[in-house]
Amino acid sequence: MSSAQLAFNDVEYAWPGMTSPLFTGLTVQFPAGWTGIVGANGAGKSTLQQIAVGHLVPQQGAVHRVGSALCVAQRTDNLPENFEDFIWAPDALAIKSRLRIGDDWADADRWRTLSHGERKRAQIGVALWLEPEILALDEPTNHIDADARRLLVQVLKGFAGIGLLVSHDRDLLDELCTHCLMLDPPGAVLRSGGVTDALAQQETDERAAQNENEALRRTASRMRAEAQRRRVMADQKAAAVRSSKQKKIPAHDHDGRAMRNLAKLTGRDAWAGKLAGQMTRRAGKIEEQRSGLRLHKHYETGIWVDGASCLPRDFLLRLPAGELPLGAPRADAGAGREGNEEGGAGRGVLRFPDLALGGTDRIALTGANGLGKSTLVRHILSHLDIPEERLVSIPQEITAEESRVLLENVKRLPNDERGRVMTTISRLGSRPARLLESELPSPGEVRKLLLALGIVRGPHLIVMDEPTNHMDLSGILCLEEALAGCPCAMLLVSHDRPFLEKIAHRYWHIEPDPGIDEPKNSRLTIADIPVQTDIQGLS
Repeated sequence: MSSAQLAFNDVEYAWPGMTSPLFTGLTVQFPAGWTGIVGANGAGKSTLQQIAVGHLVPQQGAVHRVGSALCVAQRTDNLPENFEDFIWAPDALAIKSRLRIGDDWADADRWRTLSHGERKRAQIGVALWLEPEILALDEPTNHIDADARRLLVQVLKGFAGIGLLVSHDRDLLDELCTHCLMLDPPGAVLRSGGVTDALAQQETDERAAQNENEALRRTASRMRAEAQRRRVMADQKAAAVRSSKQKKIPAHDHDGRAMRNLAKLTGRDAWAGKLAGQMTRRAGKIEEQRSGLRLHKHYETGIWVDGASCLPRDFLLRLPAGELPLGAPRADAGAGREGNEEGGAGRGVLRFPDLALGGTDRIALTGANGLGKSTLVRHILSHLDIPEERLVSIPQEITAEESRVLLENVKRLPNDERGRVMTTISRLGSRPARLLESELPSPGEVRKLLLALGIVRGPHLIVMDEPTNHMDLSGILCLEEALAGCPCAMLLVSHDRPFLEKIAHRYWHIEPDPGIDEPKNSRLTIADIPVQTDIQGLS
């Protein structure tokens, strides 16, 4: 059993430029095994991991850490540290074999040709080979296909230390995690179980807190109303006493004499005023109780792709049957943009039948990694019959520098346009103020920004490569709802079966098509139902 220990004690952290801390008074003891870190994009999941492994130091509080610590980040731009040592280490053979990592991947030029899925497997392989006692994984299933995911889950189940897992993959969080830390800046709550159980607990607690808050509100309101009533009574009686002193009460006015005599005998006007003061103070104490309740603030979510329209009688794309060489340059490989999904030249060809994309079609492009999905998407984008401003195309990844530039461009938009973009960001589950304060948006926030910028143009076609990668759970649900109700055409590349089943009505599936001379060939088939073999069941 591992002797690793990890605990936060009254931790506070804020990025430069933030008007309020990301975390305040964060205290948590992480148990052995996997703990899911759950929260919206921008809530600080990756920041918390960086603090946990010692890459960031909190401004206040302390982190108690026993054991070696390592973090595998979301981005796949650069070669992992110690990668060359890992490639040639005799004790790394088993990991390389299980994760299908090639010996030639250690070359920097070769790295730029790897798909993001291959890079992610390499990152995780190095991390497991180093055998840290504290391991933080940030979106480990991004980019990988169903087979690689199954292998990854088996390996991670054998991890004996303290693991911190950030993922949009509910199945993975439920399979691996014994606890989940639910982030709601500036605090967090540690809950037992996987994310399904943790979210159910959170919903129950939030409902109980809301009910208690409403009951206290009603009690305080009644007390204030009663205090006001008694105050009015006291004022009326005091006025009556003053009036009676100023005039002579006729002998036959028995009620007037009785009121004056009662006031003189009991001083009830003073007593009513005293009771009113007591009830006002009790109402104040109840309001203090209300302020101590942990109430989750709910933001309105759900977006409509405003201005999107379909072209029902037009085809946005017509491609005659043909073939594409695998290993063509990638458009989203990171710095230099010179990678390829298929891992280098000489990897065969992708054969496809006649392809057509109508103005209302919703196409899911599926298949295992390395068969040519991204190659086909690039080919399609270069042959579209559509004005550029009516196309929304969101790649798998953009670099950190491109993310910074994107955010700076958004900050410089005219107020009304920036407001529309930020409204969409809010309705996708992120906080606009936090985003605008940051210098580098998270990968999930980048995807939301790209989508928000695109939909304000009223698209005829939306193309998204792995749309759920990096997105938080609430953002995925909002995206599902928005795309399901959007009238324009779509081409979605994804391994996420539940997501695709809610949106797509036609499937273009790529599968291996080995030949005697070209063992790496692949082919595309068209179907109206999903092909089950290579689409993983995420939710």
